[in-house]
Amino acid sequence: MDASEAYRIFKGRPELRDALFSVYVKDVRYAGAFMEAYEEVFGIPAESESEGSGASEGLHHLKASENFSGNSEVEMGIEEIAQLKPEIEELADPSMDVAAVMDRDMSTLNSFDPEIFELCRRLGIKIANRRSRRLRQSRRMKPDIRRSIRKNIKHGGTVLELIRSEPRERKSQHIFLSDVSGSCDWISNWFFCIIYAAQRTFYRSRFFDFDSRIVETTHLLDEDDLYDAFRNLRESRIRNLMIHGTSNMYTAFRDFIEGVTFTGKSYIVILSDCRDWAGPRRDGIPESVELVAEMSERARKVLILNPEPEKKWDVVDSCVSLYRDAGASVMEVRTLRQLAEVIERL
Repeated sequence: MDASEAYRIFKGRPELRDALFSVYVKDVRYAGAFMEAYEEVFGIPAESESEGSGASEGLHHLKASENFSGNSEVEMGIEEIAQLKPEIEELADPSMDVAAVMDRDMSTLNSFDPEIFELCRRLGIKIANRRSRRLRQSRRMKPDIRRSIRKNIKHGGTVLELIRSEPRERKSQHIFLSDVSGSCDWISNWFFCIIYAAQRTFYRSRFFDFDSRIVETTHLLDEDDLYDAFRNLRESRIRNLMIHGTSNMYTAFRDFIEGVTFTGKSYIVILSDCRDWAGPRRDGIPESVELVAEMSERARKVLILNPEPEKKWDVVDSCVSLYRDAGASVMEVRTLRQLAEVIERL
């Protein structure tokens, strides 16, 4: 959510200040500066707002057409879709029960709560550290027999100094595809946040959003700040009309295969509920199954992370078994804990 979007959603409501605070303030040390700027722009002291006067008294200083970002095209897109956005949820307990949030169904984490973003950032860093440590340990455990023998010739052939192999650079590529259609939109947010924080342990990683088409967002992983990266990600989806869209995995996977280079060393990780709502079918079978089979044949592995509970797989238009038969592995990731554990093992 950017400032203009927050203003349109919370205009005239007491939550406006908190919404703008979550957009602009990424370090609590700057909270005082924000309060001063808020008072200057809206012409209302922050204290009086908390006393119940409401934020609407100072809104006459802004015209209805003003846009914080200065981008009129983005403003029109936001104005059309603002009604589809959830409101910011304030946690009753500022300390937040991390364990409870980790085990909550991710589909219920449909807010712009900065605490959840911070949790995802910490999760990603933790995953990166564990992956780095595991890779270092696994590579250095193997003794280098030839170097050990040469090193110990001076000891008459007795092995007194064991030389271990140096770690080799892994060249496996990880390509992440995130389903941003209506059924997976909010879950894809947390997926991106975790990958952003853990990206340093993935070699030449690339990131794509898809619904009925595919859009590369790898460049957003280079942002210095998670909040900036996420804001730009949402703006990218707005520009490409990928907000609460409908899945057409056939066209999305076809464009991916035709436009993206991947090899037998590539891991393709897809976040999706495997429901090809708008894709073409032949004899009742989605044609996207053939594309999943092609990806599975050309890549080292295709892994689908399904946020739906297993009891809903293969129900109505779910294609889980068909994608499995085509060569993909499917895993349930309904919670942040499950998602983090799967990413850590990649």
